[in-house]
Amino acid sequence: MASRVQQQQAIRGEAVVGVNKNVKKIAAAAEVKNRRVLGDIGNLVTVRGIEGKQQPNRPVTRSFGAQLLANAQAAAAAENNKKQVYVKAEKVPAAGVDGVAAEARKVAVRKPAQKKVTVKPKPEEVTEINPDTEEKPGNKKKEGEGSTKKNKPTLSSVLTARSKAACGVANKPKGQVIDIDAADVNNDLAGVEYVEDIYKFYKLVENESRPNDYMDRQPEINEKMRAILVDWLIDVQHKFELSPETLYLTINIIDRFLSVKTVPRKELQLVGMSATLMASKYEEIWAPEVNDLVCISDRAYTHEQILVMEKTILANLEWTLTVPTHYVFLARFIKASIPEKGMENMVYFLAELGLMHYDTVMFCPSMVAASAVYVARCTLNKTPSWTDTLKKHTGFSEPQLKDCAGLLVYFHSKAAEHRLQSVYRKYSKPERGAVALLPPAKSLLPGGLS
Repeated sequence: MASRVQQQQAIRGEAVVGVNKNVKKIAAAAEVKNRRVLGDIGNLVTVRGIEGKQQPNRPVTRSFGAQLLANAQAAAAAENNKKQVYVKAEKVPAAGVDGVAAEARKVAVRKPAQKKVTVKPKPEEVTEINPDTEEKPGNKKKEGEGSTKKNKPTLSSVLTARSKAACGVANKPKGQVIDIDAADVNNDLAGVEYVEDIYKFYKLVENESRPNDYMDRQPEINEKMRAILVDWLIDVQHKFELSPETLYLTINIIDRFLSVKTVPRKELQLVGMSATLMASKYEEIWAPEVNDLVCISDRAYTHEQILVMEKTILANLEWTLTVPTHYVFLARFIKASIPEKGMENMVYFLAELGLMHYDTVMFCPSMVAASAVYVARCTLNKTPSWTDTLKKHTGFSEPQLKDCAGLLVYFHSKAAEHRLQSVYRKYSKPERGAVALLPPAKSLLPGGLS
């Protein structure tokens, strides 16, 4: 029995020991769970609560952390203020409790933060367009002078000034050269960067492609025959709706060929037809066909004859077709004159009259073009008749143009009664402004021609 009792006691003791071990394990596990492992890495924080009450741990959110940081900074600031109050209070002489408290309150009050002063930038000066007055740097009004109100330009005056500036005719004193290319600065086809150099080159080489006085070396051809041919070619140009460039290049090819080659009378029209074919191929997008030229000449020449003459002309001219004709100078000089449509038609009328008459062959193309512009301005009563802008771009002064201009005025005065009427009819039509019907500027006629 004793042995059984001992055995039972031993079993109970082992059970108690086992239970104790289990209790210790559970307690250790609970202790591990209660360790502030997460708090060490900032995820948990113990919130200070009311005395006697334990606040649970909670995760730190961004807003909650910011609130804690603000509370901590406020508490630290309060502690510092208390210390400063206490220090000041110790230094205050004994004057009663009220005096100490008042001094402590004075020290505890913080100074207000200084406000940031924002300096506004000064407004930029704006230059306004005033077409009536132009303020110069040295003519600024002093303070207190004149009216206190600012004279603002009206909308119409601003628009007028802009329009004049775009056309290159802004308010400029007389005698000043106008920039005729100002309105074409953004036009890539105008070639504003190169146009001055281009026309300087034209002026240099125009005499190289200029025909000589050849009529004395042509035994079967005279000036009247040439005039008849040019008059017919102007009709051909109108019939085929060819460009002015084609007409002027055609006459240039004819005159240069006649300067180096003797041509029989019966082949003069053939030369004109082949020259028209060549100029059309050079200038036109859709050039007339050879058969069209055969038909318009009333089959006076065959298809083969026109092509053979074309080869003959090209061989004698050494294939040189890129030359400055009257037209390239006319386009530039008309632009320098700042014209209207009537002015442009009058210039072309006078230039084609000069093209038809052999007497103008002695003048270079730029001289004839400048004289046509000069006579047109005189005919239309433009003032002044010759400007510094025209003098700059043409390279000619007014006295230099007198001889050629007198010839053009004479041709104009005789155009109505001349038997060759192509040019006169062309510019008597309303679509051309009927400029041929205007009276000529007889004041430019020399004494021998009047």
